Amino acid sequence: MNTTDLRFTETNSADDSQGRTWGLDGNLFWFMAGGAFAFVIVLLVCFSAMRMGFFASVLIAALPLALCATYVFVFRQGKPRGYDLDCLDYWLSGAGFGPVPERQPKHPLCLNERQTGTSSMI
Repeated sequence: MNTTDLRFTETNSADDSQGRTWGLDGNLFWFMAGGAFAFVIVLLVCFSAMRMGFFASVLIAALPLALCATYVFVFRQGKPRGYDLDCLDYWLSGAGFGPVPERQPKHPLCLNERQTGTSSMI
């Protein structure tokens, strides 16, 4: 095989992927690790410092972990970049770029009460 027939093309396909950790895209495992850390801290505070029951402490401590898991799996995992911010923007300010027929003003030349009488023409 002649080496002059080979064509080398430099690509940056490795730069496009941020990798996977624990089956999660990019750095999403940090959200889950933070939720697990918050779970342990809240569990220790509720169970040890506040002397609450174990099951009540687990239920209260599960809230941060559940919120992190919901955020990761609903708004980030497998979604395009910026999906979570787009959803937040949509919920706060409505539709983005594009006409919303309900919010459009009436055209000034289109009158609802069109004068059809001929008496004004005389």
